[in-house]
Amino acid sequence: MAEGGPVKLAVFDLDGTITRHDTLLPFVLGFARHTPWRLAGILLFLPHLALFVLGVSDRGALKSAFIRCTLAGVRRSQIDSWAARFVPTLLERGVFAQALEHIARHKQEGARLALLSASTDLYVPAIGKALGFDEVICTGVRWEGDRLEGHLTTPNRRGPEKARCLESLRNAHPGLVTAAYGNAGSDLEHLQLAERPLLINPSHSARRAAQRLGIPCASWR
Repeated sequence: MAEGGPVKLAVFDLDGTITRHDTLLPFVLGFARHTPWRLAGILLFLPHLALFVLGVSDRGALKSAFIRCTLAGVRRSQIDSWAARFVPTLLERGVFAQALEHIARHKQEGARLALLSASTDLYVPAIGKALGFDEVICTGVRWEGDRLEGHLTTPNRRGPEKARCLESLRNAHPGLVTAAYGNAGSDLEHLQLAERPLLINPSHSARRAAQRLGIPCASWR
């Protein structure tokens, strides 16, 4: 990977890179805890999960089905109210200290910060705002008026789609040396586009793949 000059565009994945774990499941289950009858939607979700396991559907369809089965019909004000409670708790207890340090360092150095996540716009923009990101790109979810419908309004921002988004970012900000952070094997495709990529806490297989591509790895706690 080319070194280039100082980093001027820093692109961070969210789940497993900034946060310690997935965020969609705790967001949905945390909301459902206050409306327990919605947990019954998990039973309706099981056939969709089976289709995914069998290879009939993809991760985007799985994500949409999970949201529709558990949150469909919820008012926007309810989602916003829960996100306003969920995000501060997540950032207080569920993020890697090194992630916050890297975000702060890039910001101090004047880099443009972009949060690029396959998680949804039900709460990711609030996380980006709280952490001081300049731009947030995430998976969109459809509303019908004031009620959540649940189908996706964008491609699932993962794998090749995440690489396409990073390429669009670079085209929108030409000439900027880019740092990119991810944590999964599916992130390697977009990490390859950055001058300074870093794979965080990878699995053994993802680490081996990163090594073949010349992408460095790091352990964050």
